[in-house]
Amino acid sequence: MHNMGWNRTLVSRADHPCVRPIINIHSLNYMKTRPPIVPIAPKSIQKGVPLKLLIDENAIECLALNIQYVKTDFDVKEFCKLAHDNIESLSLMQRGKHVAKALHQYLPNKYSDAIQILVSSFTPSDCVAEDFGLAGFFYLPHGFFISEYGLNAKFNDGEDPYDESMQAMYELTTRFTAEFAIRDFLITQQERTLSRLSEWVSDPNPHIRRLCSEGTRPKLPWGKRIKSFVLDPTPAMPMLDALKNDSSLYVRRSVANHLGDIAKDHPELVFKTCDEWLKQGASAELKWLIRHAVRYLAKKSDARALKIREQAKA
Repeated sequence: MHNMGWNRTLVSRADHPCVRPIINIHSLNYMKTRPPIVPIAPKSIQKGVPLKLLIDENAIECLALNIQYVKTDFDVKEFCKLAHDNIESLSLMQRGKHVAKALHQYLPNKYSDAIQILVSSFTPSDCVAEDFGLAGFFYLPHGFFISEYGLNAKFNDGEDPYDESMQAMYELTTRFTAEFAIRDFLITQQERTLSRLSEWVSDPNPHIRRLCSEGTRPKLPWGKRIKSFVLDPTPAMPMLDALKNDSSLYVRRSVANHLGDIAKDHPELVFKTCDEWLKQGASAELKWLIRHAVRYLAKKSDARALKIREQAKA
């Protein structure tokens, strides 16, 4: 997709079941509501276009109008003013957190009321794996809102917001991903969150299944490190085993990348796991996953990794 104008027009592909017609945000009146939409964005990173522009003035206004559709008295103008303030120097992830703080100022004080409004402002869910492209980063502030305010009862009139947050992350994952947001829950409420994820490994939506692997990666790029998993990755291993033969390459690639994270600190655990999977009679798809999982060590000429890759040839 050509990058010219991608941060200035709101668009949806008419042939996709989860999108809306093309609308130019600058033709909209703040008092005039319209159904939720997302800004157009490239399918992949564009040379010379900073990723931080995925959350720019246009995206912030779009987010505000999405909320206004479900909460008609939402102060679009003042929210946009606060969210725009001092954003130019911020990175993509910093912008996501910055906008989340502005949302906290203009949504209801009680988290459960605020998150209900946010989730109601989402575009329709997506069940097509790998179909988001970069447009999904529009939902980065929503994820930060959950992780910043959805863990502590003090933001929810003293009531535990955990269940509302997990449901919100479930909904978010079918539009973008909650892999960044869920890490705070795994860090502070690990057993509880792993139990919920173990229920989601069999979800019919591949985005949800992928979250079970991607969200628990010890060293997820751009995400907080889960220090306990860096030291001991075994709590997440049952989910990787359950997902190793997933029907979606999108999910299997996440399992491979997760194992690749583990292999950097616990190579023997990964070697043992790969050996067991091979002995069980691995499919061609699983053999690809295994080769991908040990590729980092194989590049360093690790004899065990090279042997596993040889055994896992399709």
